[in-house]
Amino acid sequence: MIFDLSKTKSIANTFIAELRDENIQKDSMRFRKNLERLGEFFAYEISKSLKYTAKEITTPLGVSTCEVLAQQPVLATILRAGLPLQQGLLNIFDRAECCFISAYRKVEKSGDFVIQMDYISTPNLDGKVLIMADPMLATGQSMVMCCKELINQYKIEELHIVAAIASTEGVTHVRANLPNAKIWVGAIDEEMTSKSYIVPGLGDAGDLAYGEKV
Repeated sequence: MIFDLSKTKSIANTFIAELRDENIQKDSMRFRKNLERLGEFFAYEISKSLKYTAKEITTPLGVSTCEVLAQQPVLATILRAGLPLQQGLLNIFDRAECCFISAYRKVEKSGDFVIQMDYISTPNLDGKVLIMADPMLATGQSMVMCCKELINQYKIEELHIVAAIASTEGVTHVRANLPNAKIWVGAIDEEMTSKSYIVPGLGDAGDLAYGEKV
């Protein structure tokens, strides 16, 4: 299943436009905030697919039966670029536990790169719904590697993958390697550069959010 936010006309598309705009990008605080806002939109959409249970709620005037979330998901992200997007999800799933993964592109002398994963901090994921967030789904290699590592360690009930911008190649790679995952994206771009950056994309989300790395 793939949900493409750009296919529906909503204010969310304004935030995607601002994320892409090279002039607005100069305001790193606004860039982070727009990623956070998208996370909130995705959380709302994902929430429609989760399980609920009826609960009697006592008000000052009586009792109301309400449908409440049966179980909070676990919110995972790949450091560092994914933090604002994860925060948006956490604003909505505000009792959720969180998982953090350190993974990055390690560029070799040939110019090729491999995905280096150094660190995982996670609660127990057995029987849990996992939402993995990363602003850019380019080749999809880091996303697949991180998700497979968690799947190998835990019996995850359901996997959701969230990205602000994805490439067609990245979506294809994820679907081939994680066929049961539900994919939620802000927009899908067709092209990538020779260095595997999405075109038109928006640039390096981590640098835009937190400053250029050395």
